Amino acid sequence: MIHRVIHRELRRMVLQPRYLIILTLGAIFSFIFFATLTNEGQPQNLPVAVVDLDGTYLSRRLCHELDATHAVHVKAVYTSHTEARQAMQRGEVFAFYEIPKGTYNEVLQFRSPHFVLYTNQAYLLAGSLSYRELATMGKLAAGAVQREVLRKKGVEEHLIMGLIQPVVLQNHAVGNAKANYQVYLMTTLIPGIIALMSMLHTAYVIGRERQERTVRSWMRKAGDNPLRAFLGKMFPYTFHYTFLLLVAEIVMYGPMHFPMSGSWPLLVLTSLLLVMAAQCAGCFLMGCISDPSLALSLTSAYGTLAFTMCGFSFPVDAMPLPMQCFSLLFPLRYYFLAMRDITLFGNGLAVCWPQVTSLVAFWILLLIGASMFNRQYERRIAC
Repeated sequence: MIHRVIHRELRRMVLQPRYLIILTLGAIFSFIFFATLTNEGQPQNLPVAVVDLDGTYLSRRLCHELDATHAVHVKAVYTSHTEARQAMQRGEVFAFYEIPKGTYNEVLQFRSPHFVLYTNQAYLLAGSLSYRELATMGKLAAGAVQREVLRKKGVEEHLIMGLIQPVVLQNHAVGNAKANYQVYLMTTLIPGIIALMSMLHTAYVIGRERQERTVRSWMRKAGDNPLRAFLGKMFPYTFHYTFLLLVAEIVMYGPMHFPMSGSWPLLVLTSLLLVMAAQCAGCFLMGCISDPSLALSLTSAYGTLAFTMCGFSFPVDAMPLPMQCFSLLFPLRYYFLAMRDITLFGNGLAVCWPQVTSLVAFWILLLIGASMFNRQYERRIAC
């Protein structure tokens, strides 16, 4: 019986392909947009400024070294704090250094000049990167000045570095060694977008049966079995959106060289389970709510919240306890945890089985949704 429902749905897809084409193009556009938005891994040449109140060789050298970095670009050198502050308020620069007057003379007199760094944290990513680069250059400049002072004091060359930096810190970025922002962004957003589209599309085609008053013919094709009817509706879109997700993953972990340390079959399995779990959630909402418009709106709201609750932008462990419990209701959360273990740390099913099991548990929503839908269908027939 289920093959008759699948055949019926495929025929409806061919006769009315508009919604499928729009969502497919939306997924492709999203992938291209995020791939080209951060094609260098991190934002480059962020505009910054310098307020040079000293106007000496030391301040000009600092400006030159700042401009030589890849992450920031010295857009302007101002002679007053007000001009730099106004440029930051207009959004022309994300940060600026203020080099006070008399800095070079204080260095020559073995004093400690004070540089002031201002960053615009209204733009989180740009402000944080600008702060990191300018703070690093400030520390390097301080080390260079200290080295010159020690040389003038007659300290031997092989002892200078031990005095400037007595402890050397080695930094190892585990999982994303190049600190590539694409790896952080696309590996969660693209699967989340595709899962959202599969959920909305599944909910839409079920709601359309109610709007077009074709529920009876649909159920007859399924032998009056609501579970078969829902599965027959799901399967064409399951394979379609799983295919889109797998193509995206092949491109990300292939030509784009995202870190991939684990098993491809396990990643394919979790991708398939993510799409099916999202569809089951859509079937549940559409089966429990008789109004198609309201059900589709709640499905959109639920799917959108998944991006916040999955934990890739803000850690779930840092959320209040009620929000941590609420995050368990979103399949994207389990996919994110499994994907992180598989791709970044190379873990297998022995570690990822709780996430895989949780994604399978969302099939319970399909059973509940089909049962609720069948109750509403039987009531209408009785009336």
